[in-house]
Amino acid sequence: MGGNATDSSGEREAAFRQLVERHGRMVFRVAYRITGNEADAEDVAQETFLKAYRSFDRFDSRASFSTWIFRIASNCAIDLLRRRKTRPEVPSDVEGPEFPTPVSADPTPHAALLSAQLGDRLRAALAELSPHERTAFVLRHFEGEPTEEIARCLGVGANAAKQTVFRAVRKLRAALAPLRESLP
Repeated sequence: MGGNATDSSGEREAAFRQLVERHGRMVFRVAYRITGNEADAEDVAQETFLKAYRSFDRFDSRASFSTWIFRIASNCAIDLLRRRKTRPEVPSDVEGPEFPTPVSADPTPHAALLSAQLGDRLRAALAELSPHERTAFVLRHFEGEPTEEIARCLGVGANAAKQTVFRAVRKLRAALAPLRESLP
C-alpha cells in the first residue's frame, strides 16, 4: 500500500506540474496587471501555486481550473496590496507585459507621443482603482473573462461583478478624458 501512496503522490505532483506549466504565464500576467510590479507578480504567482498545491485535494473538478487559479491569484495579489496599504506601482516599462504601446508600424512623432501619453495615463489610472476594480477590469478587458468567471474569482454575485467592471471603466474613462480631448 505504501508504494501506491508514493505512486499517487508522484502522479499528483506530475499533474500539478503540468497545470503550473499550462497556467503559469496567465497567473503571472494577471498578478502583474493587478500589482503593477514584476517582482510582486512573481511572488504572487509563487504564492498562488503554493496555495493551490496545498488545497488541490479540495478542488472541485466540475469547476474550471482556470477560474479556481484566477481566484487564488487575484486574492493573493489583493492581499499583497492590502498588506502594503499602497496602490499598485505604475510600471515604468511602456513595452512591458502589462501595457503594450499601441503604435503603427511607421508612427509619426505626434502619434508616437500620443501613444506614449495614453500608456502613461492608462497605467496611472489603473493604479488608482481599488484592488477589486482593478482585478475585475483586468480579468474582463485584458483576459477576456466573462462576468460569471469574474464573479467567481472575486467571490461576489454576477451583478456585483458587472458593477465593479462598470465602475472601473467609468473611472478609467474619466481619467483618460483629458487625453481624448487633445486628439486632433
